Amino acid sequence: MSFATLSIDRPRPHVMLVALNRPEVANAMNSQCGTDIMTLFEGLNFDGGDTRCVVLTGAGERAFCAGADLKERKGMTDEAWTRQHLIYERMVRAMLACPIPVIAAVNGAAYAGGCELALACDFIYAAEAARFALTEVTLGIMPGAGGTQTLARAVGERRAKEIILTGKPFTAAEAQAWGMVSKVLPASQLIAEALATAETIARNAPISVRQAKLAIARGANMSLWDGLAMETEAYYRMVPTEDRREGILAFNEKRAANFKGK
Repeated sequence: MSFATLSIDRPRPHVMLVALNRPEVANAMNSQCGTDIMTLFEGLNFDGGDTRCVVLTGAGERAFCAGADLKERKGMTDEAWTRQHLIYERMVRAMLACPIPVIAAVNGAAYAGGCELALACDFIYAAEAARFALTEVTLGIMPGAGGTQTLARAVGERRAKEIILTGKPFTAAEAQAWGMVSKVLPASQLIAEALATAETIARNAPISVRQAKLAIARGANMSLWDGLAMETEAYYRMVPTEDRREGILAFNEKRAANFKGK
């Protein structure tokens, strides 16, 4: 894969490292960047190939993503603004729908749309100096790339209201205390730790991982009983697989399982 605004690497088996690659503008998203992210994740939704986990970060040390590129938006007509926002809508929906686990490695500022990008991932690791904010209301708009929904699900409705309605930045430590960030690390360890976790996920049975992710995400919006029924349906998807047989055989033979996603 080759993109104008993203760098793609394969640092570990079955692991894809994606970096927003506009460090000269704090990795702010312009229309091309939104299109690239959208295209990448729509492609992974269609056919992930041998990718079993994705790590998303920002190039450079300054920022994960500063949000939408406001210089590009200067002077935009209402029609052009709406057309651009459709890209961001498709982008975040493609990320949220991705069956492959996605880890955000937030290396710096994650503001506005950048914070929404991180929230669209399955979980977040952050550098100690990382900062988060949803600043849209200070600009005459509001979060529109999933932030009102994903943040409330991460930190609760009342905390989400405080964060979004004030537009005030908060630290990685605060984000962790509120349940939004899973782990806070020194900047020098961030990517290595995210990749190590991605590698652990990638070693597990791919169908199992995808079905478990699906059950958690969909079940969170169902009643307990509906969620349990969907979990059962997801579970039975594994019964006829080669990986299920390999996993039990490997356990009994006291060796590492060789999962093939079949």
